[in-house]
Amino acid sequence: MNQPQGSLFFIALLPPPEVQEIATKIKVEFAEIYNSRAALKSPPHVTLQPPFRWNLEQLPDLERCLEKFARLHAPIPLILQNFAAFKPRVIYINVQKTPELLTLQKRLLQQLESSLNISDNASKSRAFSPHLTVGFRDLTKDNFWKAWSKYADQELFFEVMIDQITLLIHNGKHWEIYREFSL
Repeated sequence: MNQPQGSLFFIALLPPPEVQEIATKIKVEFAEIYNSRAALKSPPHVTLQPPFRWNLEQLPDLERCLEKFARLHAPIPLILQNFAAFKPRVIYINVQKTPELLTLQKRLLQQLESSLNISDNASKSRAFSPHLTVGFRDLTKDNFWKAWSKYADQELFFEVMIDQITLLIHNGKHWEIYREFSL
């Protein structure tokens, strides 16, 4: 679905397949038990640059920018630990704010803004809160509290190395991987 003002993209870190599989199982549980399906519209990810519109004709410029950025950065550790929430609507796997992750995200936003004039006002006005969503804004308040009572104290831990950033595109129904850029 092509919008006149461009296609919708975002940039994220995707955990390795074994972590994605576990996160997807949790998302499916949220869909089946708590009637929250929105998180299933994208692969498990940690957003670096929130959704933005970009014209497909200018996609080579965006790709060159991301290639250059990725070449200048090393792989980083990603630590997923337990669950947290943006009460009362979103439940997520907590992502630790490591210096490497915070630096990568800050530098990416700076690069996108200075090179391509891509910026997100909300990102500028609040601190980066890395997370991997499993229950999304389509959770009713009632279902949020039911799910939160189960997940608030549930333990989960993964420490993985992330060696690429991922550009995702919205196809009109859900998000799909457009291209990955090696760190």
